[in-house]
Amino acid sequence: MVCRSFYKVLVFFIILFYWSKSGFASVITVTDKLERKVSVSVPVKRAIIAITPELIPALNLWDQVIGVSDWAERYCDVYKVFVFGGFKQKKPTVGARTSLNVEAILKLNPDIVITWSYNKDVISFLEKRGIKVIAIYPETISELYEVIRLHGKLFGKEKRAEEIIKEMEKMLNLIRKRVSAIPYYKRKKVLHLGGKPTTVSGKIGVTNDVIELIGGINAGKEINARNADVSVERIIKWNPDIIFIWGSAGYDENWIYNNSQWRFIKAIKERKVYKLPHWSTWSPRLAPIALYMAIKTYPEYFKDINFEKEINGFYKKIFGISYYVARKYEVY
Repeated sequence: MVCRSFYKVLVFFIILFYWSKSGFASVITVTDKLERKVSVSVPVKRAIIAITPELIPALNLWDQVIGVSDWAERYCDVYKVFVFGGFKQKKPTVGARTSLNVEAILKLNPDIVITWSYNKDVISFLEKRGIKVIAIYPETISELYEVIRLHGKLFGKEKRAEEIIKEMEKMLNLIRKRVSAIPYYKRKKVLHLGGKPTTVSGKIGVTNDVIELIGGINAGKEINARNADVSVERIIKWNPDIIFIWGSAGYDENWIYNNSQWRFIKAIKERKVYKLPHWSTWSPRLAPIALYMAIKTYPEYFKDINFEKEINGFYKKIFGISYYVARKYEVY
């Protein structure tokens, strides 16, 4: 009798062990950007990804994601390659990244919603209705890596997440090595403009991290914020050597060049204003964005680098597609 009971207990623990190893009985607790603790059963089977759609093809999450933001369909070329190219099934959309459609989310009944920390009212509303939400807002390259690792843990893709980070670091280390030879007195003053020409990036955030990584001096570093609206006179006073425009901005280099107020700025006089690709900086493509900025800022240190060749190899390793294919779906 005792022997039979022993074997029943042993069988129970063996089954429990294999369930745990298979991911059926694992729970992780995440502390998100809003300092909220969220417990989630992993691997997640039904997720809405409202803010990081590029990680869907990068981590191969197609079978675990049931909804995306409108932005993914409208602007995310690497996502569009798969759904409009006929490789993967189109996902339901749940509104814009900044204004999610809570009714659409509730209808899908997800295990988890991943969105950005600005959506506090939506997060509170969904939580009250039993929907778990993880808020993110990576403000450094290191934090972006942790966001990628978080997705790896949530979806059972830890190994793949580390492979992606390794490829990103390979590209970023190339930049670090090249610019490390530049003496401080030769460092260029770099200004990053946001949604409006007078919205500049300050010393907080991923953009500042990238400017420093490429060996630049952030012209807006005196601003203790992610971004802020400033006067044209202040920008003229900073007199940046290089100006980059956020890829999603509704204006381009020509608007800057043709605006008489800006004509005395060094970057305008030397025709060194560049609109960045329309890619998210909360994705593996932060690395190619950094390479693009480094090449434009210090072309003499990257003469041997063929950007399109480098990025094509990166796309194949990260997304499994060619850069040239993705370009067909880019929004300019």
